[in-house]
Amino acid sequence: MARHKEDIKIPEVPEVLEDPTTHRRYVRGRFLGKGGFARCYELTDLQTKQIVAGKIVPKVLLSKPHQKDKMTMEIAIHRSLNHPHIVGFHGFFEDKDFVYVLLELCRRRSMMELHKRRKTVTEPEARYYMMQTLKACLYLHNNKVIHRDLKLGNLFLNDELEIKVGDFGLATKVDFDGERKRTLCGTPNYIAPEVLGKKGHSYEVDAWSIGCIMYTLLCGKPPFETHSLKETYMRIRKNEYFIPQRVSPTARALIIKLLQSDPGERPSVQQIIDDEWFRAGYMPSRLPVTCLTMAPRFPASATRNPLRELNSKDGSNTNTAGLKENQPQSKSGGTQENIKPGLARLNSKGEDEAVPDYYLSDMMTQLSSVLAARPTEKVKGNEEDAEDPAAVPVLWVSKWVDYSDKYGLGYQLCDGSVGVLFNDSTRLLLYSDSEQTQYIERDGTESYHTIKTFPEALTKKVTLLKYFRNYMSEHLLKAGANIAPREVQEMARLPFLRMWFRTRSAIVLHLSSGTLQINFFQDHTKIILCPLMGAVTYIDEKRNSRTFRLSLIEEQGCSKELFTRLRYARTMVDRLIASKSGSGRVKTAT
Repeated sequence: MARHKEDIKIPEVPEVLEDPTTHRRYVRGRFLGKGGFARCYELTDLQTKQIVAGKIVPKVLLSKPHQKDKMTMEIAIHRSLNHPHIVGFHGFFEDKDFVYVLLELCRRRSMMELHKRRKTVTEPEARYYMMQTLKACLYLHNNKVIHRDLKLGNLFLNDELEIKVGDFGLATKVDFDGERKRTLCGTPNYIAPEVLGKKGHSYEVDAWSIGCIMYTLLCGKPPFETHSLKETYMRIRKNEYFIPQRVSPTARALIIKLLQSDPGERPSVQQIIDDEWFRAGYMPSRLPVTCLTMAPRFPASATRNPLRELNSKDGSNTNTAGLKENQPQSKSGGTQENIKPGLARLNSKGEDEAVPDYYLSDMMTQLSSVLAARPTEKVKGNEEDAEDPAAVPVLWVSKWVDYSDKYGLGYQLCDGSVGVLFNDSTRLLLYSDSEQTQYIERDGTESYHTIKTFPEALTKKVTLLKYFRNYMSEHLLKAGANIAPREVQEMARLPFLRMWFRTRSAIVLHLSSGTLQINFFQDHTKIILCPLMGAVTYIDEKRNSRTFRLSLIEEQGCSKELFTRLRYARTMVDRLIASKSGSGRVKTAT
Protein backbone atom coordinates (compact mmCIF):
# COMPACT_ATOMS: atom_id res chain seq x y z
CA MET A 1 0.00 0.00 0.00
CA ALA A 2 1.44 3.42 -0.99
CA ARG A 3 2.41 5.76 1.84
CA HIS A 4 1.18 9.33 1.94
CA LYS A 5 3.77 12.10 1.84
CA GLU A 6 2.67 13.13 5.38
CA ASP A 7 3.52 9.62 6.70
CA ILE A 8 7.10 9.67 5.41
CA LYS A 9 9.77 10.65 7.93
CA ILE A 10 11.75 13.48 6.34
CA PRO A 11 15.23 14.14 7.74
CA GLU A 12 16.28 17.57 9.04
CA VAL A 13 17.97 19.85 6.49
CA PRO A 14 21.53 20.46 7.78
CA GLU A 15 22.65 23.94 8.89
CA VAL A 16 25.74 23.69 6.66
CA LEU A 17 25.51 21.92 3.28
CA GLU A 18 28.52 20.59 1.42
CA ASP A 19 28.83 19.69 -2.24
CA PRO A 20 30.66 16.29 -2.05
CA THR A 21 32.31 16.87 -5.45
CA THR A 22 33.60 20.46 -5.17
CA HIS A 23 33.59 20.60 -1.32
CA ARG A 24 31.92 23.99 -1.56
CA ARG A 25 30.00 24.76 1.62
CA TYR A 26 26.75 26.71 2.05
CA VAL A 27 25.08 28.03 5.20
CA ARG A 28 21.33 27.55 5.33
CA GLY A 29 19.57 30.85 5.99
CA ARG A 30 16.05 32.23 5.78
CA PHE A 31 13.18 29.88 4.92
CA LEU A 32 11.67 30.99 1.58
CA GLY A 33 8.71 28.64 1.25
CA LYS A 34 7.69 25.20 0.07
CA GLY A 35 6.06 23.70 -2.99
CA GLY A 36 5.65 20.17 -4.34
CA PHE A 37 8.33 18.02 -2.74
CA ALA A 38 10.76 20.88 -2.13
CA ARG A 39 11.53 23.35 0.65
CA CYS A 40 13.40 26.50 -0.32
CA TYR A 41 15.95 28.42 1.75
CA GLU A 42 18.42 31.22 1.24
CA LEU A 43 21.89 29.65 1.00
CA THR A 44 25.13 31.60 1.47
CA ASP A 45 28.28 30.34 -0.26
CA LEU A 46 30.89 30.43 2.55
CA GLN A 47 33.68 31.12 0.07
CA THR A 48 32.18 33.83 -2.16
CA LYS A 49 29.42 35.07 0.24
CA GLN A 50 27.01 34.90 -2.73
CA ILE A 51 23.39 34.29 -1.65
CA VAL A 52 21.31 31.91 -3.78
CA ALA A 53 17.95 30.18 -3.44
CA GLY A 54 18.33 26.53 -2.52
CA LYS A 55 15.57 24.18 -3.67
CA ILE A 56 15.99 21.17 -1.37
CA VAL A 57 14.22 17.89 -2.18
CA PRO A 58 14.27 14.91 0.26
CA LYS A 59 15.32 11.71 -1.51
CA VAL A 60 12.67 9.69 0.39
CA LEU A 61 10.09 11.56 -1.73
CA LEU A 62 11.87 10.51 -4.94
CA SER A 63 11.55 6.77 -4.37
CA LYS A 64 9.67 5.99 -7.59
CA PRO A 65 11.56 5.88 -10.92
CA HIS A 66 9.24 8.43 -12.62
CA GLN A 67 9.83 10.91 -9.75
CA LYS A 68 13.61 10.63 -10.17
CA ASP A 69 13.29 10.93 -13.96
CA LYS A 70 11.14 14.06 -13.60
CA MET A 71 13.73 15.67 -11.29
CA THR A 72 16.56 14.71 -13.65
CA MET A 73 14.69 16.20 -16.64
CA GLU A 74 13.94 19.44 -14.74
CA ILE A 75 17.63 19.89 -13.85
CA ALA A 76 18.82 18.96 -17.36
CA ILE A 77 16.50 21.48 -19.03
CA HIS A 78 17.04 24.32 -16.56
CA ARG A 79 20.85 24.05 -16.52
CA SER A 80 20.90 24.32 -20.33
CA LEU A 81 19.18 27.72 -20.25
CA ASN A 82 20.75 31.18 -19.99
CA HIS A 83 18.54 34.25 -20.50
CA PRO A 84 18.02 37.57 -18.64
CA HIS A 85 14.35 36.73 -18.01
CA ILE A 86 14.82 33.12 -16.88
CA VAL A 87 15.73 32.24 -13.28
CA GLY A 88 19.51 31.67 -13.23
CA PHE A 89 20.71 28.10 -12.63
CA HIS A 90 23.79 28.01 -10.36
CA GLY A 91 24.32 24.27 -9.98
CA PHE A 92 23.12 21.19 -8.12
CA PHE A 93 24.50 18.44 -5.91
CA GLU A 94 23.24 15.70 -3.61
CA ASP A 95 24.12 13.90 -0.38
CA LYS A 96 22.61 10.77 1.16
CA ASP A 97 19.38 12.56 2.18
CA PHE A 98 18.71 15.42 -0.25
CA VAL A 99 19.05 16.79 -3.77
CA TYR A 100 20.07 20.49 -3.70
CA VAL A 101 19.35 22.78 -6.66
CA LEU A 102 20.97 26.25 -6.49
CA LEU A 103 19.01 29.01 -8.24
CA GLU A 104 19.00 32.77 -8.66
CA LEU A 105 17.37 34.44 -5.65
CA CYS A 106 14.28 36.46 -6.62
CA ARG A 107 13.68 38.59 -3.53
CA ARG A 108 10.42 40.16 -4.74
CA ARG A 109 8.79 36.75 -4.95
CA SER A 110 6.34 36.11 -7.83
CA MET A 111 3.60 37.76 -9.88
CA MET A 112 1.10 35.74 -7.83
CA GLU A 113 1.81 37.84 -4.72
CA LEU A 114 1.65 41.05 -6.77
CA HIS A 115 -1.72 39.92 -8.18
CA LYS A 116 -3.11 39.19 -4.71
CA ARG A 117 -2.13 42.65 -3.46
CA ARG A 118 -3.18 44.58 -6.56
CA LYS A 119 -5.98 42.46 -8.09
CA THR A 120 -5.61 44.20 -11.49
CA VAL A 121 -2.65 46.09 -12.95
CA THR A 122 -2.65 48.98 -15.42
CA GLU A 123 -2.17 48.19 -19.12
CA PRO A 124 1.29 49.87 -19.23
CA GLU A 125 2.40 47.57 -16.39
CA ALA A 126 0.85 44.55 -18.12
CA ARG A 127 2.81 45.38 -21.30
CA TYR A 128 6.03 45.58 -19.26
CA TYR A 129 5.53 42.18 -17.56
CA MET A 130 4.14 40.48 -20.67
CA MET A 131 6.98 41.60 -22.94
CA GLN A 132 9.63 40.21 -20.57
CA THR A 133 7.72 36.92 -20.23
CA LEU A 134 7.42 36.68 -24.02
CA LYS A 135 11.15 37.28 -24.54
CA ALA A 136 11.90 34.38 -22.17
CA CYS A 137 9.31 32.21 -23.92
CA LEU A 138 10.72 33.03 -27.38
CA TYR A 139 14.15 31.93 -26.14
CA LEU A 140 12.67 28.66 -24.80
CA HIS A 141 10.84 27.87 -28.05
CA ASN A 142 13.94 28.72 -30.14
CA ASN A 143 15.75 26.16 -27.99
CA LYS A 144 13.00 23.55 -28.51
CA VAL A 145 11.70 23.78 -24.92
CA ILE A 146 7.98 24.00 -24.00
CA HIS A 147 7.48 25.32 -20.47
CA ARG A 148 3.95 23.83 -20.05
CA ASP A 149 3.33 25.54 -16.69
CA LEU A 150 3.44 29.28 -17.36
CA LYS A 151 1.38 30.99 -14.65
CA LEU A 152 1.67 33.94 -12.27
CA GLY A 153 3.26 31.77 -9.56
CA ASN A 154 6.10 30.78 -11.90
CA LEU A 155 6.91 34.34 -13.01
CA PHE A 156 9.38 35.51 -10.36
CA LEU A 157 10.54 39.08 -9.67
CA ASN A 158 13.97 40.39 -8.74
CA ASP A 159 14.78 43.62 -6.84
CA GLU A 160 14.34 45.65 -10.05
CA LEU A 161 10.90 44.13 -10.64
CA GLU A 162 12.17 42.24 -13.70
CA ILE A 163 10.45 38.99 -14.71
CA LYS A 164 12.34 35.72 -14.26
CA VAL A 165 10.53 32.65 -15.62
CA GLY A 166 11.13 29.67 -13.32
CA ASP A 167 10.02 26.16 -12.28
CA PHE A 168 10.80 23.80 -15.14
CA GLY A 169 9.24 20.76 -13.40
CA LEU A 170 6.74 20.23 -16.24
CA ALA A 171 8.94 21.49 -19.09
CA THR A 172 9.77 19.21 -22.00
CA LYS A 173 12.13 19.12 -24.98
CA VAL A 174 10.76 18.79 -28.52
CA ASP A 175 12.83 16.05 -30.14
CA PHE A 176 11.71 16.57 -33.75
CA ASP A 177 9.64 19.07 -35.73
CA GLY A 178 5.92 18.37 -35.49
CA GLU A 179 6.22 16.18 -32.37
CA ARG A 180 3.05 16.21 -30.23
CA LYS A 181 3.35 15.57 -26.48
CA ARG A 182 0.67 13.48 -24.75
CA THR A 183 1.20 14.03 -21.01
CA LEU A 184 -1.74 15.54 -19.13
CA CYS A 185 -0.03 18.33 -17.18
CA GLY A 186 -0.39 21.95 -16.17
CA THR A 187 -2.32 24.07 -13.67
CA PRO A 188 -6.15 23.91 -13.95
CA ASN A 189 -6.81 27.63 -14.56
CA TYR A 190 -4.10 27.81 -17.26
CA ILE A 191 -4.40 24.43 -18.95
CA ALA A 192 -4.96 24.42 -22.73
CA PRO A 193 -7.96 22.58 -24.27
CA GLU A 194 -5.76 20.30 -26.40
CA VAL A 195 -4.03 19.08 -23.20
CA LEU A 196 -7.40 18.36 -21.58
CA GLY A 197 -8.55 16.57 -24.74
CA LYS A 198 -5.33 14.49 -24.84
CA LYS A 199 -5.07 15.31 -28.56
CA GLY A 200 -1.34 15.90 -28.44
CA HIS A 201 0.16 19.32 -27.80
CA SER A 202 3.22 21.45 -28.56
CA TYR A 203 4.48 25.05 -28.26
CA GLU A 204 0.95 26.48 -28.60
CA VAL A 205 0.12 25.52 -24.98
CA ASP A 206 2.49 28.27 -23.81
CA ALA A 207 0.65 30.85 -25.97
CA TRP A 208 -2.63 29.77 -24.34
CA SER A 209 -1.10 30.18 -20.85
CA ILE A 210 0.21 33.63 -21.81
CA GLY A 211 -3.36 34.55 -22.80
CA CYS A 212 -4.57 33.41 -19.36
CA ILE A 213 -1.81 35.43 -17.67
CA MET A 214 -2.65 38.58 -19.65
CA TYR A 215 -6.37 38.19 -18.88
CA THR A 216 -5.68 37.67 -15.14
CA LEU A 217 -3.47 40.77 -14.90
CA LEU A 218 -6.03 43.01 -16.64
CA CYS A 219 -9.27 41.51 -15.32
CA GLY A 220 -8.35 40.39 -11.80
CA LYS A 221 -8.92 36.63 -12.06
CA PRO A 222 -8.19 33.81 -14.56
CA PRO A 223 -10.58 33.66 -17.55
CA PHE A 224 -12.08 30.22 -16.85
CA GLU A 225 -11.94 30.22 -13.03
CA THR A 226 -14.95 28.72 -11.22
CA HIS A 227 -15.55 27.13 -7.82
CA SER A 228 -15.21 23.61 -9.20
CA LEU A 229 -12.54 21.91 -11.28
CA LYS A 230 -15.16 20.13 -13.38
CA GLU A 231 -16.85 23.41 -14.35
CA THR A 232 -13.51 25.13 -15.05
CA TYR A 233 -12.55 22.31 -17.45
CA MET A 234 -15.99 22.48 -19.07
CA ARG A 235 -15.57 26.22 -19.68
CA ILE A 236 -12.09 25.67 -21.15
CA ARG A 237 -13.48 23.02 -23.53
CA LYS A 238 -16.37 25.29 -24.56
CA ASN A 239 -14.10 28.38 -24.64
CA GLU A 240 -16.47 30.32 -22.36
CA TYR A 241 -15.04 33.48 -20.85
CA PHE A 242 -15.99 37.16 -20.58
CA ILE A 243 -13.75 40.20 -21.14
CA PRO A 244 -14.87 43.26 -19.09
CA GLN A 245 -15.65 46.47 -20.97
CA ARG A 246 -12.79 48.35 -19.27
CA VAL A 247 -10.17 46.33 -21.19
CA SER A 248 -8.94 48.30 -24.20
CA PRO A 249 -9.90 47.11 -27.73
CA THR A 250 -6.30 46.18 -28.65
CA ALA A 251 -5.83 44.20 -25.42
CA ARG A 252 -9.20 42.49 -25.96
CA ALA A 253 -8.20 41.55 -29.52
CA LEU A 254 -4.91 39.99 -28.37
CA ILE A 255 -6.58 37.98 -25.58
CA ILE A 256 -9.06 36.57 -28.11
CA LYS A 257 -6.19 35.58 -30.46
CA LEU A 258 -4.35 33.81 -27.62
CA LEU A 259 -7.38 31.96 -26.23
CA GLN A 260 -8.29 30.19 -29.49
CA SER A 261 -9.53 26.62 -28.93
CA ASP A 262 -7.72 25.49 -32.08
CA PRO A 263 -3.97 25.65 -31.28
CA GLY A 264 -3.23 26.20 -34.97
CA GLU A 265 -5.10 29.52 -34.82
CA ARG A 266 -2.95 30.93 -31.99
CA PRO A 267 -0.10 33.31 -32.83
CA SER A 268 3.52 32.27 -32.33
CA VAL A 269 5.48 34.01 -29.58
CA GLN A 270 7.14 36.28 -32.15
CA GLN A 271 3.74 37.23 -33.55
CA ILE A 272 2.54 38.08 -30.02
CA ILE A 273 5.60 40.32 -29.50
CA ASP A 274 4.78 42.07 -32.78
CA ASP A 275 1.11 42.57 -31.81
CA GLU A 276 -0.49 46.02 -32.09
CA TRP A 277 -1.26 46.11 -28.33
CA PHE A 278 2.39 46.61 -27.46
CA ARG A 279 2.49 49.70 -29.72
CA ALA A 280 -0.98 51.00 -28.79
CA GLY A 281 0.12 52.67 -25.58
CA TYR A 282 2.85 53.39 -23.09
CA MET A 283 5.24 50.62 -21.98
CA PRO A 284 7.62 51.65 -19.15
CA SER A 285 11.24 50.52 -19.31
CA ARG A 286 11.32 50.09 -15.51
CA LEU A 287 8.84 50.04 -12.64
CA PRO A 288 9.22 51.20 -9.03
CA VAL A 289 8.97 48.65 -6.20
CA THR A 290 5.86 50.45 -4.92
CA CYS A 291 4.03 48.79 -7.86
CA LEU A 292 3.97 45.62 -5.74
CA THR A 293 1.26 47.22 -3.64
CA MET A 294 0.08 50.47 -5.31
CA ALA A 295 -0.87 51.41 -8.89
CA PRO A 296 1.85 53.69 -10.35
CA ARG A 297 1.36 57.15 -11.82
CA PHE A 298 2.72 57.62 -15.31
CA PRO A 299 4.49 60.58 -16.91
CA ALA A 300 2.44 62.96 -19.08
CA SER A 301 3.89 61.38 -22.23
CA ALA A 302 2.20 58.11 -21.22
CA THR A 303 -1.22 59.57 -22.06
CA ARG A 304 -0.22 60.02 -25.72
CA ASN A 305 -1.67 57.46 -28.09
CA PRO A 306 0.90 56.66 -30.81
CA LEU A 307 -1.77 55.01 -33.00
CA ARG A 308 -4.03 58.05 -32.87
CA GLU A 309 -1.08 60.35 -33.65
CA LEU A 310 -0.04 58.17 -36.56
CA ASN A 311 -3.59 58.16 -37.94
CA SER A 312 -3.90 61.94 -37.69
CA LYS A 313 -0.60 62.39 -39.52
CA ASP A 314 -1.44 60.16 -42.46
CA GLY A 315 -5.02 61.47 -42.71
CA SER A 316 -6.60 58.07 -42.15
CA ASN A 317 -9.86 57.86 -40.27
CA THR A 318 -9.33 54.73 -38.17
CA ASN A 319 -11.60 54.74 -35.12
CA THR A 320 -9.51 54.55 -31.93
CA ALA A 321 -12.11 56.14 -29.67
CA GLY A 322 -12.23 53.14 -27.33
CA LEU A 323 -8.53 53.20 -26.45
CA LYS A 324 -8.21 53.97 -22.77
CA GLU A 325 -5.32 51.69 -21.91
CA ASN A 326 -3.05 54.53 -20.81
CA GLN A 327 -5.21 55.37 -17.81
CA PRO A 328 -4.48 53.33 -14.65
CA GLN A 329 -7.11 50.67 -13.97
CA SER A 330 -8.50 50.80 -10.45
CA LYS A 331 -9.11 47.76 -8.29
CA SER A 332 -12.79 48.18 -8.97
CA GLY A 333 -12.10 48.08 -12.71
CA GLY A 334 -12.99 51.68 -13.53
CA THR A 335 -10.44 54.14 -14.85
CA GLN A 336 -8.69 56.53 -12.51
CA GLU A 337 -7.96 60.15 -13.14
CA ASN A 338 -4.29 60.53 -13.93
CA ILE A 339 -2.95 61.50 -10.51
CA LYS A 340 -5.85 61.18 -8.11
CA PRO A 341 -6.97 59.43 -5.98
CA GLY A 342 -5.45 56.84 -3.64
CA LEU A 343 -6.86 53.37 -4.27
CA ALA A 344 -9.62 54.18 -6.74
CA ARG A 345 -12.37 56.81 -6.87
CA LEU A 346 -12.69 58.26 -3.35
CA ASN A 347 -15.81 59.51 -1.64
CA SER A 348 -16.05 62.70 0.43
CA LYS A 349 -14.37 61.02 3.40
CA GLY A 350 -11.33 60.00 1.35
CA GLU A 351 -12.46 56.37 1.31
CA ASP A 352 -12.27 54.05 -1.68
CA GLU A 353 -15.83 53.46 -2.90
CA ALA A 354 -14.90 50.02 -4.25
CA VAL A 355 -13.21 48.99 -0.99
CA PRO A 356 -15.14 51.14 1.52
CA ASP A 357 -13.41 49.86 4.66
CA TYR A 358 -9.95 49.20 3.16
CA TYR A 359 -10.31 45.42 3.70
CA LEU A 360 -11.11 45.70 7.45
CA SER A 361 -14.17 43.42 7.00
CA ASP A 362 -12.00 40.83 5.26
CA MET A 363 -9.47 41.07 8.08
CA MET A 364 -12.20 40.60 10.70
CA THR A 365 -13.48 37.48 8.89
CA GLN A 366 -9.94 36.02 8.66
CA LEU A 367 -9.10 36.71 12.33
CA SER A 368 -12.44 35.35 13.60
CA SER A 369 -11.88 32.15 11.61
CA VAL A 370 -8.35 31.69 13.00
CA LEU A 371 -9.38 32.31 16.61
CA ALA A 372 -12.36 29.94 16.34
CA ALA A 373 -9.99 27.16 15.21
CA ARG A 374 -8.16 27.29 18.62
CA PRO A 375 -4.72 27.14 17.00
CA THR A 376 -2.76 26.85 20.28
CA GLU A 377 -4.21 23.35 20.73
CA LYS A 378 -2.84 22.20 17.34
CA VAL A 379 0.84 23.14 17.54
CA LYS A 380 2.86 20.25 16.11
CA GLY A 381 6.32 21.58 16.92
CA ASN A 382 7.38 22.91 13.51
CA GLU A 383 6.07 26.45 12.97
CA GLU A 384 7.56 26.37 9.45
CA ASP A 385 4.50 24.41 8.33
CA ALA A 386 2.37 27.54 8.82
CA GLU A 387 5.00 29.94 7.46
CA ASP A 388 4.59 31.64 4.09
CA PRO A 389 7.51 34.05 3.56
CA ALA A 390 6.11 34.98 0.12
CA ALA A 391 3.39 36.93 1.96
CA VAL A 392 5.86 39.25 3.73
CA PRO A 393 4.57 42.87 3.78
CA VAL A 394 6.03 45.22 1.15
CA LEU A 395 5.68 48.47 3.11
CA TRP A 396 5.07 48.94 6.84
CA VAL A 397 5.82 51.48 9.58
CA SER A 398 9.38 51.24 10.92
CA LYS A 399 9.32 54.43 13.09
CA TRP A 400 6.67 56.78 14.46
CA VAL A 401 6.39 59.85 16.66
CA ASP A 402 3.14 61.09 18.22
CA TYR A 403 2.84 64.88 18.27
CA SER A 404 -0.92 64.85 17.85
CA ASP A 405 -1.53 67.20 20.78
CA LYS A 406 -0.28 69.94 18.40
CA TYR A 407 0.26 68.77 14.82
CA GLY A 408 -0.24 65.07 14.06
CA LEU A 409 1.51 61.71 13.82
CA GLY A 410 4.81 61.36 11.94
CA TYR A 411 6.01 58.00 10.69
CA GLN A 412 8.65 56.35 8.50
CA LEU A 413 8.01 53.38 6.23
CA CYS A 414 10.50 50.53 5.90
CA ASP A 415 11.75 51.88 2.53
CA GLY A 416 12.92 55.12 4.18
CA SER A 417 9.99 57.28 3.05
CA VAL A 418 8.40 59.57 5.66
CA GLY A 419 4.80 60.69 6.18
CA VAL A 420 2.73 62.88 8.46
CA LEU A 421 -0.97 62.46 9.13
CA PHE A 422 -1.93 65.95 10.28
CA ASN A 423 -4.71 66.68 12.76
CA ASP A 424 -6.78 68.19 9.93
CA SER A 425 -6.79 64.73 8.18
CA THR A 426 -4.48 65.86 5.37
CA ARG A 427 -1.30 63.91 4.69
CA LEU A 428 2.14 64.78 3.38
CA LEU A 429 4.59 62.10 2.24
CA LEU A 430 8.30 62.41 1.44
CA TYR A 431 9.72 59.63 -0.73
CA SER A 432 12.92 57.80 0.16
CA ASP A 433 14.89 59.90 -2.36
CA SER A 434 14.25 62.86 0.07
CA GLU A 435 13.09 64.90 -2.95
CA GLN A 436 9.63 63.92 -4.19
CA THR A 437 6.56 64.73 -2.05
CA GLN A 438 2.94 63.65 -2.24
CA TYR A 439 0.18 65.73 -0.64
CA ILE A 440 -3.22 64.15 0.00
CA GLU A 441 -6.14 66.42 0.78
CA ARG A 442 -9.04 65.43 3.04
CA ASP A 443 -11.10 64.28 0.05
CA GLY A 444 -8.28 62.01 -1.16
CA THR A 445 -7.05 64.22 -4.03
CA GLU A 446 -3.31 63.70 -4.59
CA SER A 447 -0.80 66.27 -5.80
CA TYR A 448 2.93 65.86 -6.34
CA HIS A 449 5.71 68.37 -5.63
CA THR A 450 9.31 68.36 -4.43
CA ILE A 451 10.72 69.19 -1.02
CA LYS A 452 12.02 72.50 -2.50
CA THR A 453 9.17 73.45 -4.84
CA PHE A 454 5.61 73.39 -3.51
CA PRO A 455 2.54 75.67 -3.17
CA GLU A 456 2.93 78.43 -0.58
CA ALA A 457 -0.08 77.07 1.35
CA LEU A 458 1.97 73.95 2.20
CA THR A 459 4.93 75.85 3.74
CA LYS A 460 4.05 75.06 7.35
CA LYS A 461 3.30 71.39 6.60
CA VAL A 462 6.57 70.91 4.68
CA THR A 463 8.44 72.49 7.63
CA LEU A 464 6.71 70.09 10.04
CA LEU A 465 7.45 67.13 7.74
CA LYS A 466 11.15 68.00 7.84
CA TYR A 467 10.97 68.31 11.63
CA PHE A 468 9.39 64.86 11.98
CA ARG A 469 11.93 63.35 9.55
CA ASN A 470 14.91 64.82 11.42
CA TYR A 471 13.56 63.81 14.82
CA MET A 472 13.02 60.20 13.75
CA SER A 473 16.41 60.07 12.04
CA GLU A 474 18.24 61.30 15.15
CA HIS A 475 16.27 59.73 17.99
CA LEU A 476 14.49 56.59 16.93
CA LEU A 477 15.70 53.07 16.27
CA LYS A 478 14.37 51.50 13.09
CA ALA A 479 12.14 48.51 13.79
CA GLY A 480 12.55 45.01 12.35
CA ALA A 481 14.35 44.22 9.13
CA ASN A 482 16.75 46.81 7.79
CA ILE A 483 15.59 47.56 4.25
CA ALA A 484 17.91 49.94 2.41
CA PRO A 485 16.30 52.95 0.71
CA ARG A 486 16.02 52.63 -3.06
CA GLU A 487 16.07 55.09 -5.87
CA VAL A 488 12.51 56.33 -6.29
CA GLN A 489 11.25 56.89 -9.79
CA GLU A 490 8.62 59.33 -10.91
CA MET A 491 6.03 56.58 -11.24
CA ALA A 492 6.10 55.55 -7.57
CA ARG A 493 3.02 55.94 -5.36
CA LEU A 494 2.99 55.21 -1.65
CA PRO A 495 0.22 53.97 0.62
CA PHE A 496 -0.64 56.51 3.31
CA LEU A 497 -1.49 56.21 6.99
CA ARG A 498 -5.27 56.12 6.98
CA MET A 499 -6.19 55.80 10.67
CA TRP A 500 -4.42 55.30 13.99
CA PHE A 501 -4.98 55.27 17.72
CA ARG A 502 -3.19 54.41 20.95
CA THR A 503 -4.33 52.22 23.82
CA ARG A 504 -2.56 51.48 27.11
CA SER A 505 -0.94 48.46 25.46
CA ALA A 506 -0.16 49.44 21.88
CA ILE A 507 -0.33 51.80 18.94
CA VAL A 508 -2.56 50.70 16.05
CA LEU A 509 -1.71 51.90 12.52
CA HIS A 510 -3.88 51.24 9.45
CA LEU A 511 -2.42 51.95 5.98
CA SER A 512 -4.47 52.65 2.84
CA SER A 513 -3.03 49.46 1.30
CA GLY A 514 -5.09 47.49 3.85
CA THR A 515 -2.09 46.64 6.05
CA LEU A 516 -2.79 46.83 9.79
CA GLN A 517 0.16 47.15 12.17
CA ILE A 518 0.07 46.86 15.97
CA ASN A 519 3.19 47.78 17.97
CA PHE A 520 3.04 46.57 21.59
CA PHE A 521 4.66 48.92 24.11
CA GLN A 522 5.70 46.54 26.90
CA ASP A 523 7.79 43.96 25.03
CA HIS A 524 8.29 45.87 21.72
CA THR A 525 6.77 43.02 19.69
CA LYS A 526 4.77 43.84 16.56
CA ILE A 527 2.25 42.19 14.30
CA ILE A 528 1.57 43.25 10.71
CA LEU A 529 -1.64 41.92 9.17
CA CYS A 530 -2.24 41.86 5.42
CA PRO A 531 -5.83 40.88 4.54
CA LEU A 532 -5.06 40.73 0.80
CA MET A 533 -2.41 38.05 1.42
CA GLY A 534 -4.35 36.51 4.35
CA ALA A 535 -1.16 36.67 6.38
CA VAL A 536 0.38 37.95 9.61
CA THR A 537 4.01 38.90 10.24
CA TYR A 538 5.16 38.58 13.86
CA ILE A 539 8.25 40.51 14.98
CA ASP A 540 9.37 39.22 18.39
CA GLU A 541 11.31 40.87 21.25
CA LYS A 542 14.64 40.06 19.55
CA ARG A 543 13.39 41.69 16.30
CA ASN A 544 13.21 38.33 14.52
CA SER A 545 10.50 38.38 11.87
CA ARG A 546 8.34 35.50 10.61
CA THR A 547 5.34 35.59 8.26
CA PHE A 548 2.48 33.10 8.60
CA ARG A 549 -0.51 32.38 6.39
CA LEU A 550 -3.64 32.69 8.57
CA SER A 551 -5.33 29.70 6.91
CA LEU A 552 -2.24 27.57 7.70
CA ILE A 553 -2.30 28.72 11.35
CA GLU A 554 -5.86 27.33 11.47
CA GLU A 555 -4.54 23.94 10.30
CA GLN A 556 -1.09 23.78 11.90
CA GLY A 557 -1.54 25.91 15.02
CA CYS A 558 0.58 28.72 16.48
CA SER A 559 2.29 29.79 19.70
CA LYS A 560 0.33 31.31 22.60
CA GLU A 561 2.32 34.55 22.12
CA LEU A 562 1.06 34.97 18.56
CA PHE A 563 -2.46 33.83 19.46
CA THR A 564 -2.91 36.48 22.18
CA ARG A 565 -1.75 39.18 19.75
CA LEU A 566 -4.17 37.96 17.05
CA ARG A 567 -6.99 38.04 19.61
CA TYR A 568 -6.02 41.62 20.53
CA ALA A 569 -5.89 42.50 16.81
CA ARG A 570 -9.49 41.34 16.31
CA THR A 571 -10.63 43.73 19.07
CA MET A 572 -8.70 46.58 17.41
CA VAL A 573 -10.17 45.80 13.96
CA ASP A 574 -13.63 45.84 15.52
CA ARG A 575 -12.86 49.29 16.94
CA LEU A 576 -11.67 50.57 13.55
CA ILE A 577 -14.81 49.26 11.82
CA ALA A 578 -17.02 50.83 14.49
CA SER A 579 -15.28 54.21 14.16
CA LYS A 580 -17.26 56.72 12.11
CA SER A 581 -14.41 59.22 11.79
CA GLY A 582 -13.71 58.16 8.19
CA SER A 583 -10.00 58.81 8.33
CA GLY A 584 -7.37 60.16 10.70
CA ARG A 585 -7.16 59.49 14.41
CA VAL A 586 -9.79 57.32 16.04
CA LYS A 587 -11.15 58.95 19.19
CA THR A 588 -10.92 56.12 21.65
CA ALA A 589 -10.72 55.55 25.36
CA THR A 590 -7.32 54.39 26.57
